[in-house]
Amino acid sequence: MRRTAFILGSGLLLFVAFWNSMTWHLQRFWGASGYFWQAQWERLLTTFEGKEWILFFIGAIQLPTLFFWSFNGLLLVADTTGKPNFISRYRIQVGKNEPVDPVKLRQSIRTVLFNQCMISFPMVVFLYPFLKWWGDPCRRELPTFHWFLLELAIFTLIEEVLFYYSHRLLHHPTFYKKIHKKHHEWTAPIGVISLYAHPIEHVVSNMLPAIVGPLVMGSHLSSITTWFSLALIITTISHCGYHLPFLPSPEFHDYHHRKFNQCYGVLGVLDHLHGTDTMFKQTKAYERHVLLLGFTPLSESIPESPKKME
Repeated sequence: MRRTAFILGSGLLLFVAFWNSMTWHLQRFWGASGYFWQAQWERLLTTFEGKEWILFFIGAIQLPTLFFWSFNGLLLVADTTGKPNFISRYRIQVGKNEPVDPVKLRQSIRTVLFNQCMISFPMVVFLYPFLKWWGDPCRRELPTFHWFLLELAIFTLIEEVLFYYSHRLLHHPTFYKKIHKKHHEWTAPIGVISLYAHPIEHVVSNMLPAIVGPLVMGSHLSSITTWFSLALIITTISHCGYHLPFLPSPEFHDYHHRKFNQCYGVLGVLDHLHGTDTMFKQTKAYERHVLLLGFTPLSESIPESPKKME
């Protein structure tokens, strides 16, 4: 308990310090542009007056889906053609998916589309009346910048807790073989398989951790759209198989796909508390688990030991 309190307390202090230093500058930008966005939002409300559910469908479903497939479309070009040539230098598991198996890929994309159309979309539509009862997501006033940041922080913490424990539960032998093994068919993941999962897993481990936060907070549609889009982009990066410059490191989750019994979470906080990252911390992948701020691949600057490469 003391260890947990120390970590959470330290994290809170760092968060407050970051909040005070960064948000002052960002708030100035938000204040300058806030009137513009508020005017655009009111124009949309006027256009969809009496049909706000259509606006919700566009913001909570269509836009995040568009971001997901646009980003994954670019990655699929690299996965299937190996072009541009330089991108292979950033591959985490060298020699894997060069190129990706087209039959396996087609089958996976069909599953992803099924999960989105038959599970994700209905769940988000079903969410709308609850959000409207709790706090209208299409209310006229946009959230303030500080409230928006607070929401994102709460969404992220809720997702970490729900995803870690649901994911770890799916690794129990009772559930792994019948449910979660499907996702682990890809020991060297690619971006689009972030949503390649058994329907039960897609509900419990993919959808619920993402939608509970906005439901608890009674969030505005602008926050929901941003959060769903970010969540889909981040999970795509975590599965993409490339440690690209200036993007979050995917080493943590890529290691999970290789070893199965390590790195269950998103942020890594609960893995640290429960000791489910001890093996990972002894690897070169852990040393490479940083934001790449240059163009030299970390696999070159922090290579595997010669013995392991053999």
